[in-house]
Amino acid sequence: MVRTTGVGLHSGTKVELTLRPAAVDTGIVFRRVDLEPVVEFHSKADIVGDTRMASVLVHDNARVSTVEHLMSACAGLGIDNLYVDVTAEEIPIMDGSASSFVFLLQQAGVQEQAAAKKFIRVLEPVEVRQGSGSNEKWARLTPYDGFRLDFFIEFNHPAVDGTMQRACVDFGKVSYVHDVARARTFGFMQDVESLRGMGLARGGSLENAIVMDEYRILNADGLRYEDEFVRHKILDAIGDLYLVGSPLLASYEAHKSGHGLNNLLLRELLAHPESYEIVTFDEEARAPVSYGAQMEREWALT
Repeated sequence: MVRTTGVGLHSGTKVELTLRPAAVDTGIVFRRVDLEPVVEFHSKADIVGDTRMASVLVHDNARVSTVEHLMSACAGLGIDNLYVDVTAEEIPIMDGSASSFVFLLQQAGVQEQAAAKKFIRVLEPVEVRQGSGSNEKWARLTPYDGFRLDFFIEFNHPAVDGTMQRACVDFGKVSYVHDVARARTFGFMQDVESLRGMGLARGGSLENAIVMDEYRILNADGLRYEDEFVRHKILDAIGDLYLVGSPLLASYEAHKSGHGLNNLLLRELLAHPESYEIVTFDEEARAPVSYGAQMEREWALT
């Protein structure tokens, strides 16, 4: 078990987070321990009830917000079963990336359980689209023996457009901890007032986000990756997609996607049972590199 305290990015509320081990086939379960009785949120695509600037789980008129960074860390480290106890409605933002959650999980350690890991293997392409012309956004899943993400962003902002706007990450070849986990969320000063009027971004600061004015990045330390903006979108997508309940064996491609479109993609996948299958591997050597030797390398980094 491991515990930390932080503030919610959108609520600005102080929250205590506790990570506890869970039995086989539990999944990732968020628990609002500040409520009586305690409300549990099992990570599933169909309980995502709000996607404005975050993925929000909704159950029994209660919410747990901004789950994507912690879910991303769990996916990146191969964590299948975990209880996440929180004392408020939002997961703490920490430094705006997944690296703090990676550190907490590595501190707690991992225990191999007596059950085969379950995967969702995509068998047929699944795609969702919104908008048209220059405003079109889309995301798709296609069959792939592993897990790969290819993401394109476009913000029409000099600080963002001056960096690489497309990134492709194949976890058979690169490390989640080194190549994705440290990418921070980002925002624009001109949007702060309107977001706070909507009850969002109340806990945002230069300590937990990349912040930009109309022309430049305001953080004194600059970027952690030369393509940190698009890498953070990949980090978010990994967390959003893990809400399907099992790791995916698929290639994910996205053009200006976000939490809402990622969730619609999962719902579209689940609505077509012929497009996927649940698989396990009796021997590690038969599993894709993304989930075999690669996971051993991630934990060797502790």
